Amino acid sequence: MREHSGVTREELKHSAAVTVAVLLALGLVAAWNVLIPGVDAWENILAAVIGSLRMTGPVAAAFAAWVALRKRRALRGRSLTTWRALKAPLAIVVVVLGSFGATVLVLAVKTVLTDQAGRLSLSGLGMGMAGLALYAVIGWVAGWVVPKALTPPIAGLACYVAFSWLADDRGLADRLVPGTGEPYDLFQGLGGAPFFDQTIWLLGITCALLLGWAALVTRQALVLACALLAVLAAGMGVSRMLAHPKPAAAEDIAYACQEWPITVCLHPGMRAGQTELGAVFTQIASRLAGTPAAFTRVEQRPLDEPLKPSNGLAPIHVPDLSAGFAEEAAYEYIDALAARCPGTPADGYREIVMAWLRGEPLPGGPLPEHQYAASWFSGLDEHQRREWLRMFYSDFQACRLSSTHFGGGPAPTAVITPPTGATPESSHVYPVYPDPGTPRTTG
Repeated sequence: MREHSGVTREELKHSAAVTVAVLLALGLVAAWNVLIPGVDAWENILAAVIGSLRMTGPVAAAFAAWVALRKRRALRGRSLTTWRALKAPLAIVVVVLGSFGATVLVLAVKTVLTDQAGRLSLSGLGMGMAGLALYAVIGWVAGWVVPKALTPPIAGLACYVAFSWLADDRGLADRLVPGTGEPYDLFQGLGGAPFFDQTIWLLGITCALLLGWAALVTRQALVLACALLAVLAAGMGVSRMLAHPKPAAAEDIAYACQEWPITVCLHPGMRAGQTELGAVFTQIASRLAGTPAAFTRVEQRPLDEPLKPSNGLAPIHVPDLSAGFAEEAAYEYIDALAARCPGTPADGYREIVMAWLRGEPLPGGPLPEHQYAASWFSGLDEHQRREWLRMFYSDFQACRLSSTHFGGGPAPTAVITPPTGATPESSHVYPVYPDPGTPRTTG
């Protein structure tokens, strides 16, 4: 069996096959964890495969370091030509990029069989490939410079720690590593221009490292000059990223809408959630009918946009379609109807109304008057509660609810019949009119 620089060809082929299999399996698992549940959009697939590099990249670096230290030990004392020096690391890059392509292909099988929103960004794929190549080159240089048995695992661990730290920076540093800045918002989109700038930087620094190492081991001035040109290319990529920061504004989205029983409009990739959201928000709409917050349309908004309910429109946030997503969206929307009230008494009354709007059991509250108010409110039928909310919505929103809105509270004066001739104002208890035809004289 022929030796190839200290490593048999069969051993190289076996190692490459095992590496591709490991990177593919690890890439699929990591990408699955990044995928937004229930979203049918090409951007979701792209963000997932790029996000998988956080796990597959360090493995690629460790594999490259292992091959490099074996290669250096085998070539000890021999002179190298430029091509002979570059052939092995380039072969490793091809192997790891093959695993990346296989991951993309597997994840894309489902998408090509279904109606996916958006489009697959080629510049995004290019950025992911450039990033994985950078991991491999870093591992190769580390294995060659420090040909020790512990170098491969240390190189992989160091890459994971360093790249994860940079990716969590949320400034310019997070764009120096391959990533999308997940968790991302579908409304933000994955623009091609930032990916292109990242690709220039990643390719530039990768070529600079590889050619710089080649110049060191071959002592070729031309190779060193090429490495310097690669440094200039990397610098151009960074300058472009500084000149074109990440877009802050959400992109215009052509909503996918379901018109019945109420209009529910979502990102096209989330249309599968329309029916469940429609069922949950139809009940809320019926309870808010006749108030300033009445709505007939539910519309998904970007995650970083504050929810501002308005007449006729209920804005919601839907980060994903995992179990309970509709209830979470409803909870957040209802919570935005009225701000939390300062002080325990006022906030306790607010929570009673909030619980009813959410369809939850009415809370007893921390004070006796809250318990009385919850009991009094639970004694009303659904129609009476809706009439009550129409009458006192402004008090609910402005934190002006008190015991007088809930039958007067448990105090004895709240249940004693007023003296003859007393006006409704003297009792300070607001009545409830179960018959919508009864005149509303709240006093």
